[in-house]
Amino acid sequence: MKFQRGRYREEPEINLIPMIDVLLVIIIFLMLTTTYAKFSGLEINLPTADSSKQNDQPNEIDVAVTAAGDILVNKSPLASGDGTAISEALRRAAGGRADPVIVINADAKATHQRVVDVMQAAQSAGYPHISFATQSVN
Repeated sequence: MKFQRGRYREEPEINLIPMIDVLLVIIIFLMLTTTYAKFSGLEINLPTADSSKQNDQPNEIDVAVTAAGDILVNKSPLASGDGTAISEALRRAAGGRADPVIVINADAKATHQRVVDVMQAAQSAGYPHISFATQSVN
């Protein structure tokens, strides 16, 4: 027997508006509290190849990086290519000169890692002035 005539059953429904409001508040909170990462990089002053004559400065240390990955400091090869050996070779090549300029002559097929190793060794040796040798295309 059915005693409840005329009563109909309500369908349950989900009210989406409060859920959307909560999600928007969470998104705004996350946007305001997010810290943005800063990328670290090396500051390099790249040389220009427009000059017609090449200046030989007595305060330069020439570092060559070959395609095979060998490193030569003032045309003398290094036995080991790790950072400490490179920085020691740069200190020996500098002698008593104050603030020498490190000129990197890298082969076009040399890996970037070897060039970065030389740059880090120069920085750890206390020589912040680094330059790259270029060829003029005349």
